[in-house]
Order: sequence, then C-alpha cells, then structure tokens
Amino acid sequence: MRQFEPLPEDAAVYRVLLRKQWIDEDTVYVKADAYFLRATEPGLSVNLASVYSPEQCAGLFRKCYGVASLEVGRVREIGLDVEQDSVHHANIVGLPHREDNLAEAERLAGLLAKRSHIVWQPK
Repeated sequence: MRQFEPLPEDAAVYRVLLRKQWIDEDTVYVKADAYFLRATEPGLSVNLASVYSPEQCAGLFRKCYGVASLEVGRVREIGLDVEQDSVHHANIVGLPHREDNLAEAERLAGLLAKRSHIVWQPK
C-alpha cells in the first residue's frame, strides 16, 4: 500500500537545476537535459511546492543554477506520474533510462522541459 495519497492534478513540484547546461542562456528556458533519468535513480527527483519555496529548494544544494516548476497534471498528460515518497519530496516516474530507450527518453524529457518554467535563478 502507498504511504502517501496521489498528488492532486494542480499540485506543483520543483525540479532543482543543478547544472548550468540545463538552462538555455538565450531563451532562459529549461533544456530537456534536466529531465533525463540517471541509471541509479528510481525516478526524477522533485520537491513539493506546497512544502518548499523555490529559494528553499535551491538552498538544499551547494550549487544551484535555477528551480523549475511543473504541474502534476501536465506531467500525467504525457503518460508519466509524480509519486510522493516523503513529506517534502516526490519522483517523476515512468521515464525510461537513456540506455534502455534513447528515443523515448529524449521525447519525454523534451515534453517535460516544454511543460516547465523557471521560477527562481540566483542573482
């Protein structure tokens, strides 16, 4: 049995942008690179906007280049889900690893990038 109830469609989650190359410097949009699943991860790490502000998310890491916001319902529209695993954290699940299905990993990462927007960047 799941420990947490499914997140509502209108819930927002934050993806911390830990690499400078995850942001297009010209357009200030999030690149698909920010949404690739690493081999050791069960899902793509996100923090709950209902618990943390974008600034608080950034403060959890030594170096942060930005924080992007995604709406849970928009993630579900493309066949993925957001599963809460603690009071402040969740994972975007359903993404394939690049090694397993490169074309699908790239397609879904691109769709997530288009659905997200940057809500915080360091001054």
